[in-house]
Amino acid sequence: IVAPFWDTASGTELHMLEGHRNVVYAIAFNNPYGDKIATGSFDKTCKLWCAETGKCFHTFRGHMAEIVCLAFNPQSTLVATGSMDTTAKLWDVESGEEVATLTGHTAEVLSLCFNTVGNQLVTGSFDHTVAIWDVASGRRVHTLTGHTGEISNVQFNWDCSLIVTGSMDKTSKLWEAVSGKCVTTLVGHKEEVLDVCFDLSGQLIATASADGTARVFSAITHQCLVTLEGHDGEISKICFSPQGSRVLTASSDKTARLWDVQSGVCVQVLEGHTDEIFSCVFNYEGDTIITGSKDNTCRIWY
Repeated sequence: IVAPFWDTASGTELHMLEGHRNVVYAIAFNNPYGDKIATGSFDKTCKLWCAETGKCFHTFRGHMAEIVCLAFNPQSTLVATGSMDTTAKLWDVESGEEVATLTGHTAEVLSLCFNTVGNQLVTGSFDHTVAIWDVASGRRVHTLTGHTGEISNVQFNWDCSLIVTGSMDKTSKLWEAVSGKCVTTLVGHKEEVLDVCFDLSGQLIATASADGTARVFSAITHQCLVTLEGHDGEISKICFSPQGSRVLTASSDKTARLWDVQSGVCVQVLEGHTDEIFSCVFNYEGDTIITGSKDNTCRIWY
């Protein structure tokens, strides 16, 4: 299976990352360095690539089932992978060796996130629970229970004090990272919450739902500030621009939309994909958007 790698400035293909024997499901850059790419596959392996040359540094083998999520730690020394085998694993970027297996979930690990210090990892599972792990020891620090459906996404805020989770139970929850206690439950969506995220300041939370709407909440007052309405299908991905003034959503209606955070007005509809969009992201500077679709293309928008 091939993963093409594009130059966002010119829109030209730079490298083809070839080697996986099945679908490449997860991909991550080691931002802010940007010199390495990790890919996770249904072939049960994770591969580490040189972003400059497209050369494969390591193949991480050990998961017993498909890898569905991955992330670099902030120091770019570790890669974390989450799998359908109910475990997460930590891998050493330099040596290519497995560092730890994080066991305890009883169903697929669908999402994971390092905090900005890199000393903790949070995992979300189909078993309805969220776990906080100590990276150095590989031990579980807290299990966050309260959701009544599968966890769709988990994220730390910038100062590592809070964790937000989205669930198929139609809610998002805000948790204290230190105590593992639930601070509040964010309600309002009529269908599953498919994605959730903080802005960089940690003041705002955005949620995306199968009901076709997105919402922006205050992380401080927990009030819903705006509802983003306009998509004709479920919204599977949401993110803030680095500056925090815009929200980007990706939908099964084949469009991505850019919204003003303050007013909730849609400022741009990104049309062109011929099938549902399952991924959307801003570049580091926030002036370019990349979307990935089931039509087997990635599009770069300026």
